[in-house]
Amino acid sequence: MNLILLEEHELGDGSRVVLSDRRADHILNTLKCNPGSTVRVGLVNGSLGLATLVESSGETVELDCRFEDDPPACPSVDLLLALPRPKVMRRLWAPLASLGVGHIALTNAWKVERNYFDTHVLDEETYRPLLIEGLQQARDTLLPQVSIHRQFKKLVEDELDDLFPPQIRLMADPSAHERIQEVLGRNNPARVLLAVGPEGGWTDYEKDLLVQHGFLPVGMGQRILRTDTACIGLLTLVHSALDSEGRKHRTSNIEQRTSN
Repeated sequence: MNLILLEEHELGDGSRVVLSDRRADHILNTLKCNPGSTVRVGLVNGSLGLATLVESSGETVELDCRFEDDPPACPSVDLLLALPRPKVMRRLWAPLASLGVGHIALTNAWKVERNYFDTHVLDEETYRPLLIEGLQQARDTLLPQVSIHRQFKKLVEDELDDLFPPQIRLMADPSAHERIQEVLGRNNPARVLLAVGPEGGWTDYEKDLLVQHGFLPVGMGQRILRTDTACIGLLTLVHSALDSEGRKHRTSNIEQRTSN
């Protein structure tokens, strides 16, 4: 936990907050803080700052918080994910937030079991704490937006353009010849929408529909991976490629200004 995230309502009208949950345990027993010590804090969907430990009693801490830094930028990657098995989805919430995803759109697909949509793992009271756990690890404050779609065809044909800003669209496909770095290097996009299918893969119909709506097939080798492993690997590659292209663009601009 590299950031203590606080909800707005926990502060009330002042700058002090009293904690007695796992955040307090982390401050006392992991960080070994004493009165006068400072810890990094953030407001969910808000600013970053520092808090001073004012008092501790048993398993309770009181913090005096100052939020003076802007929140991190919104992640430039969105995820269209065919809903995996509930236990896999539970494992994924925190890593997705840690890696940085702006919008997580969970969708049906031919090889998705219909009862997956009835699981409590899709209830906000279940996934929100897991997303916050991931944000605290990554020292971020911005919760990913989550939307759930039971009709794949309707989502792709009628809703994608309204849900997501203009961006390049990638479809993960083990049979694809092009790699993420190659495609993003050609396009240098500001945002990326990544589509990841179920563990049984997209059907030919689903792949054709995605391609018709602007998705470019990309792969990362011939190995067939589980959904959670594939998501983590693909998102890491997308972020790495975007960072690399961003550095190239900034370097090019600096060189142009210098030459002028």
